[in-house]
Amino acid sequence: MLETIKIDAELICKRINNCEDLDEKIEALNYIREALHNISPFKSEPVDLVKWVKNDTVGANDYNPNSVAPPEMELLRLSIASDGYTQPIVTWNNSSIHAHEVIDGFHRHRVGKECSEIQSRIHGYLPIVAVAEDREGHNDRVASTIRHNRARGKHKVEAMSDIVFDLKKRNWSDKKIAKELGMDQDEVLRLSQLTGLMEAFSNVEFTEAWEVQQDD
Repeated sequence: MLETIKIDAELICKRINNCEDLDEKIEALNYIREALHNISPFKSEPVDLVKWVKNDTVGANDYNPNSVAPPEMELLRLSIASDGYTQPIVTWNNSSIHAHEVIDGFHRHRVGKECSEIQSRIHGYLPIVAVAEDREGHNDRVASTIRHNRARGKHKVEAMSDIVFDLKKRNWSDKKIAKELGMDQDEVLRLSQLTGLMEAFSNVEFTEAWEVQQDD
């Protein structure tokens, strides 16, 4: 059986390699990868299926609280330029905005689009994996982005508090938020309070310094 499979695999490789059109070749490779993924014992794992898609079909989300300083961004560019893409961009399929919306890997996606040398090397494509369909709800996507960021220790407190506040408005309990975002409930409470205070004073104008009354 294995020998027959090897012969068939070699034949498929030859046929794909004979494709003169680059886009057609990449489409064929993606098709084969997906066909293998569908029968894989690891098909529940997103990393089991990495596809190459055109970079203009991949776009940012509007809630990512992660930020990278210019030196770190340059290091990321250098890493991808030197070592290639060692991690795919995590996405979900969102036909209403982008074909593939970034859940994790926003800065990897930027490098592939904005660095001309890398963009040329990967033919204007980007490597992606997609989260499972049952995790494609808005709250699930937000939670997934936060978990990826917190696992690396990179997130902005202000943006995190906004996200916690938004999830609470969507009727998520403190317990569920804590579980899905990898927090304890005290942290959820602190972030909720921060947002509440910011909203409470959003229309208040402050002077640059306190005015001290002088006694006569």
